[in-house]
Parts: sequence; C-alpha cells; structure tokens
Amino acid sequence: MLYTRKGDDGTTKTFGCNQRISKSSSVAEALGALDETNSNLGLCKVVSEKSDFTLAGKKFSEIIHGVQENLFIVQAEVAGADKTISQEKIKEIEMFIDAAEKELPPIKTFFISGGTELAARFDVARTVSRRAERRVILARTEGMTKISDNTAAYLNRLSSLLYALARLTNHKSLIKEPSPKYE
Repeated sequence: MLYTRKGDDGTTKTFGCNQRISKSSSVAEALGALDETNSNLGLCKVVSEKSDFTLAGKKFSEIIHGVQENLFIVQAEVAGADKTISQEKIKEIEMFIDAAEKELPPIKTFFISGGTELAARFDVARTVSRRAERRVILARTEGMTKISDNTAAYLNRLSSLLYALARLTNHKSLIKEPSPKYE
C-alpha cells in the first residue's frame, strides 16, 4: 500500500522506534535531506549514462550508483538502524576525489555553475548534499540520532566528490568554466 494514513497527523516512525516523531523533527529533516540528495544523484546518474566519462576506471554512473547505495546506509543509521559507513567506503570516495584532482588543472577560484547539463546537475547535487550533511550533524548535535564518525566523514567527502565530478565533467567536455568577477 502506498499510503497508510498514519502520517496524517504530522508524525512518522523510524527504525527501532516504538513511538512516532514529528515530521518537522531534526531526524525527519535529516532523512528528508538525504532522500533529496539521493534523488538528485539519480538525475546525475541518468544524465551521466549518456556520456562515456570515467574516473579511476569506473563510469560516472557507476560511481554515483555506489554513492546512492551508501546513502541508504546513512539513512538507516540516522533512522536508528545498526548500520554505518565503513572506513573502506570513505577511502573509496577519497580515491575518486584524488583521481579527479590529478586530471584537473589546479583549482584556484570559485566557478559559476553551468557548462554542461551534467556538470550543473552535479553542482545542484553538491549543494543539496551539503544541506543533508548539515541536517544530519544538527540531529546528532541535538542528541536526536547517533551517527558514527565514519558516516560524518563520508557525508563531508560527498560534496567534495560531487564538486570534483562537476569540474571534471566540464573539463572532459572542453568547457572553460567562468569565475565570478566580484565587480
């Protein structure tokens, strides 16, 4: 059944919780932001499937699919399940960031988002992932959820990966990204 009517009063239920929580609670906000990040990554994945771009021997779409799988682990942990991101998953995301950095010219400034559709989508996903990270950290700081240091580190690296993929997409597409002029 796609609806239960149980949330009509503005509450929801998470893993391992016998009571309902407000849909406006910091945990619900964190879960929603993670879900929004995952949905944006779905758009990135679909658009990246139209290209043959790879990083460290993997198609961009494969990298993004792996991140989406990992975000389900993060969501489960935030919701109270006995799940967490492993150190290996952090090392993998760092490996992709390092590989992108080797392909890119040195980054010395901010860039105005755009260039290709895929790069722009990666930039949107990056900003949404940063919001998700802030929401998860807030819920943790308030004592509303427990997340491991590995999970916090993974969320912090995720926006860096998405930034790298946006820059790399434009670079591989031979598009020069404009810097803001601050005039």
